[in-house]
Amino acid sequence: MEDSITVSGRMSPKDRASFLSPLVSASIKEAEAAGRSLALIKPQNTRFFYKAKKPEEIELERRLYAEAARQGSFFDEQLKALEPSPYDFRFKFEDAAGPHDYSNGDWEAHAMFFNGRRREGSDQAALDWMNKTFNDEYPRRGMLFCVGNMAKRPQTWQLLGVLRVDDTSQGALF
Repeated sequence: MEDSITVSGRMSPKDRASFLSPLVSASIKEAEAAGRSLALIKPQNTRFFYKAKKPEEIELERRLYAEAARQGSFFDEQLKALEPSPYDFRFKFEDAAGPHDYSNGDWEAHAMFFNGRRREGSDQAALDWMNKTFNDEYPRRGMLFCVGNMAKRPQTWQLLGVLRVDDTSQGALF
């Protein structure tokens, strides 16, 4: 049940790469060929960018959040409180099969923006901080992308999350 989830320990950052290594696919195509609907990949030549959403896009998201909150789940109150981010966050990257351009649907990226705006005092300062984090720090230190698809559209993959994982040695994540 949703309310029975507990944290039972903490993995040290230095152990994360070796723990996740067996789960990493060389490409989204490789994961798809293996019949997976969820995969980790080590992206290459990543480029984070953003673009402002149109007001009607934001309003549609606001309605979708409210509709989802009415369905009655553990996340009801959190969904009611969610404010759509005014930006679409994206990554261009390559994997072993070639280039990709994916929207970053990870709620943590949007939370990162709102927390950064509150801390930094402006949209631009928060976006500059995100740009530095995703375009400089994470690629330098190591990161994985969590990608997935839906049963109704297995050919359509989405970027579900960005994981900061130490790149402990050359090829450690393959």
